[in-house]
Amino acid sequence: MRLQDRVAIVTGAGGGLGRQHALLLARHGAKIVVNDMNAESAAKVAEEITAMGGEAVGFAASVTDEDQVAAMVDQTMSAWGRADILVNNAGILRDKSFAKMDLADFRLVVDVHLMGAVICTKALWEIMRQQAYGRIVMTTSSSGLYGNFGQANYGAAKMALVGLMQTLAIEGEKYEIRVNCLAPTAATQMTDGLLPEEALNRLKPELVSPGLLALTSEDAPTRAILCAGAGHFARANITLTKGAYVGGGEGAGDEVFERWDKISDRKDEIVPAYGFSQLERELASAKENALVDG
Repeated sequence: MRLQDRVAIVTGAGGGLGRQHALLLARHGAKIVVNDMNAESAAKVAEEITAMGGEAVGFAASVTDEDQVAAMVDQTMSAWGRADILVNNAGILRDKSFAKMDLADFRLVVDVHLMGAVICTKALWEIMRQQAYGRIVMTTSSSGLYGNFGQANYGAAKMALVGLMQTLAIEGEKYEIRVNCLAPTAATQMTDGLLPEEALNRLKPELVSPGLLALTSEDAPTRAILCAGAGHFARANITLTKGAYVGGGEGAGDEVFERWDKISDRKDEIVPAYGFSQLERELASAKENALVDG
């Protein structure tokens, strides 16, 4: 029971992937707040968990409503006195090519995925700091990491969550708050009509959720991007190539063009520990080349 007596809030957990997340965390001992826009769906999943011997409550709230989220967190603290795990799973799709996409649909998708995660995380951040423990999972996507036709809004929101994770993991480190991303591929309401039936049959949501255990346990990593689908798990990384020193001057632009292969060479690339790694590498290269030029 890796999560015995831990308290977890799972958003968008009234069905699909969120439901599987909630059931898995409960099977490993966590007390669950099942969040969903639909009160009936949230209550039903909470009842499932209770029926299998776990502890759970349903809470209907929109992740974009700060007052509703605050009330959910208040209820969590009143019931169990702590909040250890947050799984930011709630999301929507409004797929269209960028040329045909309405800006209102772009804003809505960013609001639900990005700001919904921000609002829920902010509501728990100080609690986790005070208790010196927290496990937060953002739900990113291959659409954000690598792009998908017709998902400019969704991809932008999902990649933004990676950036949020990177910084929160750094800020939360001394408070034992670990922040990670899960990039799932699963057959849910959001994938209806997008994939052939054979593929959907292999992409059961319950084949993704086991990865969540690694990201929410006491010995969880931090700043990891875990890709999961059809029972397969892999890590994605944001890397930085060694690059090449070009310098300035009128011909610098041409030299960047001419040295593009060297700049792009992935040999000796790194996964930076923080954003300033880029700056440090650039300054070191400039200093080294200044000495050589001198």
